[in-house]
Amino acid sequence: MPTTEHILLESDDRDLPDLAHPRTVHARLVLRSRLRKRVIQLEIIDYYYLSIRSRSPTNLLEYVLDLRFVNTPRRSRHVAWRWIIASLLLIALPPAVAAGIDYSATSWWHHHWPVVCVTVIGGWVLATLVATYRTTETVSLFSVCGAARLLEFTGGLGTFRIARLFIAKLSAHIRLAAGARRRTKTEHLRDEMREHLRLKEIGVLSAEEYEQSKARILKQHSPAKKTAPAVRASMRR
Repeated sequence: MPTTEHILLESDDRDLPDLAHPRTVHARLVLRSRLRKRVIQLEIIDYYYLSIRSRSPTNLLEYVLDLRFVNTPRRSRHVAWRWIIASLLLIALPPAVAAGIDYSATSWWHHHWPVVCVTVIGGWVLATLVATYRTTETVSLFSVCGAARLLEFTGGLGTFRIARLFIAKLSAHIRLAAGARRRTKTEHLRDEMREHLRLKEIGVLSAEEYEQSKARILKQHSPAKKTAPAVRASMRR
């Protein structure tokens, strides 16, 4: 029997809580990204689960994550330094142009500088907008052993501040859920494989992401990895 089937058949079944009617809601967070036109609602429910409702102009996705198979949240920030520097340089040019016109003996309407000044201001507005759009804060969730991306939300500056308390509580519930994992690593790997298959079937993971996570889990599950050191030791003898 193939290894993947063996893992799936020996996984345990756990009934997921009803997304619409959880027994207990421990924390709730709504994140909005107006520039990217995306809204995501997160709820920690029934101690060991995270419900996710993600809405964008092209997609609506609702699902539940079992926190036994989730790593602590990752946060990353990208700052568009080049566009910020360009914006600062452009905003410094109009005052210099205005000062030059003021000291000139020729009337200002005889200069071509006003047109240049308006163009520079337009460029500054564009650079500022691009810098604002490209400076982002991202919150991500990955699975424990398969390292599959289970959730990713990218917003503007301030996303971390809004999500700080929720992330702290989510991290605490992830640690709590870790205590409810199966007793051995082999059993946990089998359960995580089943969780990845469930997420693939509901459209959270693509086929490629599923295959990559499966390969990582099988690499850790393979008994060859455990026996390799012993084989190398016997070869040295």
